[in-house]
Amino acid sequence: MPSYDYRCRKCGQQFTTREKIAEHNAGAATCPQCKSQEVERVMSSFYAKTPRKS
Repeated sequence: MPSYDYRCRKCGQQFTTREKIAEHNAGAATCPQCKSQEVERVMSSFYAKTPRKS
């Protein structure tokens, strides 16, 4: 399952959640600190792990 980074617009808390892609697209994230649903996605680094050597 992919992990996504968010920032709460209400309290400023940054957090990471692991969600299924369908959950991520539905926008169901809530802040773990203040329980607000006013969160925005934060761009994070991405890497792919493959079994092949480069």
